[in-house]
Amino acid sequence: MQVEPQALLPELILLVGGLAVLIGGSFLPRERQWVARLGAVAALLAAAAAALAGLSGPARTVFDMTYAVDTPTGIARLVVALATLLVIGLGVDELAGDRQESETYALLLLSGLGAVVLAGASDLLVLAVGFLLASIPLYGLVGQARTSGAAEAAMKTYLLGALAGITLLLGVTVLYGVAGTTSYAGLADALDGAPSSAVAFGAVAVVVGLMFKAGGVPMHFWVPDAAEGSTVTVAAFLTTVPKVGAVVAAYRLVDALPGSVDVALLLALLAVASMTLGNLAAYTQTDPRRLLGWSTVSQVGFLLVPVVVAGRSDLALPSMLLYLGAYAVTNLTAFAVIAALPGHRDLESYRGLAGAHPWLGAALVVSLLGLVGTPPTAVFVGKLTTATAAWDGGWAWLALAVVVNSLVSLFYYLRWLVPAFRVGDAAGRVATGAFAPARWATAAAVVAGVAGLALGLGAGAAWALVDGPLVR
Repeated sequence: MQVEPQALLPELILLVGGLAVLIGGSFLPRERQWVARLGAVAALLAAAAAALAGLSGPARTVFDMTYAVDTPTGIARLVVALATLLVIGLGVDELAGDRQESETYALLLLSGLGAVVLAGASDLLVLAVGFLLASIPLYGLVGQARTSGAAEAAMKTYLLGALAGITLLLGVTVLYGVAGTTSYAGLADALDGAPSSAVAFGAVAVVVGLMFKAGGVPMHFWVPDAAEGSTVTVAAFLTTVPKVGAVVAAYRLVDALPGSVDVALLLALLAVASMTLGNLAAYTQTDPRRLLGWSTVSQVGFLLVPVVVAGRSDLALPSMLLYLGAYAVTNLTAFAVIAALPGHRDLESYRGLAGAHPWLGAALVVSLLGLVGTPPTAVFVGKLTTATAAWDGGWAWLALAVVVNSLVSLFYYLRWLVPAFRVGDAAGRVATGAFAPARWATAAAVVAGVAGLALGLGAGAAWALVDGPLVR
């Protein structure tokens, strides 16, 4: 049995860091909660460094082949750690001095750990543990705002999460019943020749359960409400970090299934439904948080495209990993702009922003046009490579759906951008105090925007980093 606890160093750092922040924060007075913030930042930096160092190691499975240490796990570790770090950065102004500040940092670390475990799981039971670890802290995070909207969002998130968890466990039970094993390494052989209807049912149930964490159809209903009702910090986290683990987990499961069971068509339909429904629903939104919530549902559809062609195209895995990193930094840029102006809950309230604060305006342009997939942003490379992977895998109509839905999304993002760049509104709104951006969130928006552009311009180097093996 391969134990190798050192192979799980990033996960151990996140676990110890989360527990230390949770316990230590309970002994800190409110005016010194910044110590807990420093502890969380230190844990995330250490986890990111360990993840980056681990990418150069050999791909393998540990703990009796229940956990994969390979390129997808390494990229998920890195993206989760850096994205959570950025979430804390954009949330400093909102969380500083809050009575639940240290608890928020602890829950962010623990939920991030769950997303990493989801990504690395090479066993159905570990997958279930990762799902629960990523979900339970999230329920608490959504309800922390203590408003009627947050309470409703928390209840909806919990109920859908419970339903998704039951569905996932049902799928795990069926697959174990017909295969006699929960290890991905043995699923392909054990399921070959098994009743295809039972295998398909089990696989579909697990994938549908994972859609809750990804925020995609049919388990997407909680995302817009949670994005609107929770704090900006939590909204930024829940629309970004959980889907990293869920999408990688879905890819691993599909890749482990035998060739006799084809769930590609179902995944393709879920992908198109997510991107289309998310786009259509976003058209009517006036609250930027809710708009980004529906945008998240749409982006999940694009992220599922490489999962459809898992094992059918060599471009599938690296394109998915690159897209995950690109989406994370781009989405967080948009939420950092929102965090910089927390009182602006209507798209029209951003009127004249670019003239009043050019750096924030530039960050908004980079984030929203990046989510569309406009060059030279990172998401453009992600969408281009995922569409190419779909075409290469024999799914030309799915590649066309990516292009069409990307074009359609431009119009509702412009509903936010056009008022921000309306000429002649800036001076008067600055004079009346309409714009007073928060310092830390503004810095986070600029840093994330620059990172998104750098990732797009350096996509060649990033591709070399993500183009690695996947093991079972």
